[in-house]
Amino acid sequence: MVDASLTPSADLPGACLVMTTVESPALAGEIARRLVKDRLAACVQILPAMTSVYSWEGRIEEAQESLLLIKTVRSAYPALEATLRQIHPYQTPEIIMLPIDAGLPDYLAWMAGVTTRSPED
Repeated sequence: MVDASLTPSADLPGACLVMTTVESPALAGEIARRLVKDRLAACVQILPAMTSVYSWEGRIEEAQESLLLIKTVRSAYPALEATLRQIHPYQTPEIIMLPIDAGLPDYLAWMAGVTTRSPED
């Protein structure tokens, strides 16, 4: 049975989750603060320690990284991506956007409220 309180609302901008990784928790914190300050993200959660295994330039690489889970709305995504590309230290950063199809309406409304720029901004 689907909980009716978790149904999407047509009057809210499309919520989404953006993921990126960086080389340290300190850098993750700097990026998170910038995105929230610039109203490109409502919230950024930092998972400070994980191991990434990936193929890069024909070699299998392994690196310790921090994962940023960035909560935002689709209308803010282009500016968020541009900002990440500008400040991110990686040559080809992971920037992946996943739609949030449903969630607690009050939380989604809060996300939209803090990431939707007013004309004065």
